[in-house]
Amino acid sequence: MELKDNRGHGGQEGPAAWQRTATAFAAAVESGRLDLPLPGSGATRARWAAFADLAGEDLSLARLAEGHADAVAILAELGGPDPEPGSRWGVWAANPPGPNVTATRQGDGWRLDGIKQYCSGARICTHALVTAAADDGARLFAVAAGGLEPDPASWPATGMAGSDTLDVGFPGIAAIPVGAAYAYTNRPGFSHGGVGVAACWYGGARAVARTLVRAAGKRDVGPHALAHLGSVDLGLRAARFALGQAADGIDADPGDLRGEGPIRALRVRALTEAVASDALARTGRALGAGPLGHDETHSRAVADLTVYLRQHHAERDLARLGELVAQHGDTW
Repeated sequence: MELKDNRGHGGQEGPAAWQRTATAFAAAVESGRLDLPLPGSGATRARWAAFADLAGEDLSLARLAEGHADAVAILAELGGPDPEPGSRWGVWAANPPGPNVTATRQGDGWRLDGIKQYCSGARICTHALVTAAADDGARLFAVAAGGLEPDPASWPATGMAGSDTLDVGFPGIAAIPVGAAYAYTNRPGFSHGGVGVAACWYGGARAVARTLVRAAGKRDVGPHALAHLGSVDLGLRAARFALGQAADGIDADPGDLRGEGPIRALRVRALTEAVASDALARTGRALGAGPLGHDETHSRAVADLTVYLRQHHAERDLARLGELVAQHGDTW
């Protein structure tokens, strides 16, 4: 992978954020660090723990690692092509308002045309799984990155800058269908993968909160800051417990025969998002502007986590959770 020098943080010459993440992501793939247990394989706790640890190091790296691992799991679940050794995969499935990708049958194959938004690893991944609208419904396709047209100007934000999340053009790209129409969202692994994202949020929140733990261990931060730390501790422990219980539930019923996957994912994601948002707010209120202004690692983690948490759909997801509870009753 060729990395060109650009202006980095603080006005210093060096690789851009996405290029640094590209190097780390390639190393993680090639070293086997991302050869993780599949969801429901009996070791889902270990999978979540790996995501959380990666998020503690770098949330942009965790975003790409989670996408790669999710793609491997999707290909296994839907009978797609086996990933080539050393290949780096993304899952590009966002469907916000605006442009999107259409799939057209062409002879014995398919081609993709249009623009897909929010493609993490746009210039980093060698392959991607992409959702597109076809004549028989929403489908998932595997594509090679060669010939794609990432738009470097489509992510000017500071938060998650390293994730290289760009709009990508598909100018008649050849694609391999993975599963049948609607298979991507109707499979059990769709809910399982949603919990994996929450594990990344948890790891990012844990990293942010550890700045508060370190400060409290070095000096007298006062009773208010200690109260914030106590509340953060409770929240993170609750999120960790929920993630562990979800992993055990997935391992006990990998095919989701009991139909608990969607409500499980909604609950864990909502809880983890709330805990992570609280950790961001309380760490900031306890420590003030100091770490944000003078600790580059902490300030980047705060910016990255703030953006990453918006992958949760807020009240829309809470409304869906409420709908399921109303249908099936409570288990309180």
